[in-house]
Amino acid sequence: MGRALALAGLNQGLTGQNPSVGCVITDAHGHIIGEGVTGQGGRPHAEEVALAEAGERARCGTAYVTLEPCRERSNGAASCANKLVAAGIARVVVAIEDPHPTAKDGLQILRKANVRVSTGPGGRRAARRYAWFFRTAGH
Repeated sequence: MGRALALAGLNQGLTGQNPSVGCVITDAHGHIIGEGVTGQGGRPHAEEVALAEAGERARCGTAYVTLEPCRERSNGAASCANKLVAAGIARVVVAIEDPHPTAKDGLQILRKANVRVSTGPGGRRAARRYAWFFRTAGH
């Protein structure tokens, strides 16, 4: 999670209204196979970048994400939670849950697809990093 939080810092302040999220994907053996950070302007999302880098090797792997993967996208594209499921990710570790309306319940999508989910590692750092986002999003 430390690496994911470091990645999130790379585009801090450059992602428009979206928070800068970091994502690290490891294969089934724990080797890093994909990394991503939210793109400048807010797109693409960190999970999309990391999944594209990991490719098929993501199957049965773990995704470490600094903020809960989105439940839906404002542009109608597949959500990050659904993309993680489609990639065959077996486990998702999230630093902090996201109360924003389009992200909230992304973890439920993962759980319903039998993806193991855990939250909390790096949570305090993530809470500090995203405090502005939660305030500006009305949370």
